[in-house]
Amino acid sequence: MSRVGKHEIKIPQGLAVTQNGRLFMFKGKLGEASIDVPSCVEVSKTDSVIKVKVNDDAKFSRAMWGTVQRNISNIVKGLTEGFTVSLTLEGVGYKAAVTGRRLVLQLGYSHDIVYDIPDGVSIKCENPTSIAIMAPSKQQAGEIAAVLRSYRPPEPYNGKGVIRAGEFVIRKEGKKK
Repeated sequence: MSRVGKHEIKIPQGLAVTQNGRLFMFKGKLGEASIDVPSCVEVSKTDSVIKVKVNDDAKFSRAMWGTVQRNISNIVKGLTEGFTVSLTLEGVGYKAAVTGRRLVLQLGYSHDIVYDIPDGVSIKCENPTSIAIMAPSKQQAGEIAAVLRSYRPPEPYNGKGVIRAGEFVIRKEGKKK
């Protein structure tokens, strides 16, 4: 059984944490976030550390113990450092460019795909075949990466498409004569 919940969460300098009953609110240099803690888990805050404790030994309570600890840890990391997801474009003529608050993708279709960048998120294209998505929320960065990947998922024969960093595309053998 996992014991992720027993780890303490250190509160870095510049992050303000306030508690209102079961609602914890965080304010950092990259934005604001809040989490509503379920009643089966108890969260205690000191000056520099947040601890999560489980109230009873029920299976659901122990599952929520680790989940709440990880969610708070991700909020703290996201508001201080942020999360980055990298995508690469594989294929002839596949390009990406940021113009204002829009990401323009050329993915082999007869038209360009225009994606409006949400507030609080920044997208950079260091070169035309790489995209870096930076967001204070791990979930938001992953959702944007999934949407961009859905425009041209990697295909197994030539390996073309939008590929997430670290993703392994299983290649298939082509047609035999």
